[in-house]
Amino acid sequence: MTRHLLWRGMLAGLIGAFVAATFALLFAEPRIDAAIALEAAHAMPGMAEPELVSRATQKGFGLYTAMMLYGTALGGLLAILFAALHGRVGRTSPRGLALMLGLVAFLVIVLVPAIKYPPTPPAVGLHETVRMRTGAFFAMLTLSVAAATAAFMAYRRIATQQPLDRLLIAIGLYIAVVALLQLLLPKIDEVPADFPATLLWQFRLASIGTQGVFWLVTADLFGRLVEPRLSATTLRSWQVAS
Repeated sequence: MTRHLLWRGMLAGLIGAFVAATFALLFAEPRIDAAIALEAAHAMPGMAEPELVSRATQKGFGLYTAMMLYGTALGGLLAILFAALHGRVGRTSPRGLALMLGLVAFLVIVLVPAIKYPPTPPAVGLHETVRMRTGAFFAMLTLSVAAATAAFMAYRRIATQQPLDRLLIAIGLYIAVVALLQLLLPKIDEVPADFPATLLWQFRLASIGTQGVFWLVTADLFGRLVEPRLSATTLRSWQVAS
C-alpha cells in the first residue's frame, strides 16, 4: 500500500510544483527583476558581477526544474507521513487527512521559519553573510520540524481522554519551543534603509504564497488520488470498530 501511496504523492508534488512555479513566475519573479534593477542602478561603474546564469534561464527552465525536483521529493514525504497516520487520526477522510498534513507542513516548514527569517530578494543582503544567513535559516527550519515532532509525540502520550485538550497542549508546547528558539537564534536584518518597503513586502507575500499554492495543490490532489482507494477500506474499519 505504501508504494501505491508514494508514487501518487510524488505525482501530486510534481503537479503542485508546476502550478507553484507558474505562480512564482507571475508574482515573485517580477519583484526579483525589480530588485536586481534597483541594485544595478545603485552599483558603482565596473562593479557589476558577471551573470553566470541568465535571468531568462533562472526564471524559466531553472525555476521549473528546481521546483519540480523539490515538489516530487516533498510529495513523496507527504505520502510517507500520510501512510503512517492514516487510520490513527480519528475518523478523518483520506482527503481531509492529506489537507491537514499539507496545512501543518506549510505552517512548520514555511510560515514559522519565515517569521524569524522572512524571504528577501536576491539583491538584498551582504555577500559576506550568505553562509551565515543560510545556516541560520536552515537551523530554524530544522528546529521547527523537531519541535513539531516533539509536540506530536506529546499529543500521543498525554493521558487526558479529551482529544481537544491534548491538541491544545501539543500546540501550546510547539509555540513555546519555537518562541524560545526564535529568541536564541541570531537576528538578521540587512535590508537597506532606502529599499522600497512595498517591493520588499510584495516579494515576501509572493514567496510565501508560492509555497502556500504548492502545499494546497499537492495535498488536495494527493487526497483526491488516494481517497477512492482508501475510503471503502476506512469505512469498513470504522464499522468494525463501532
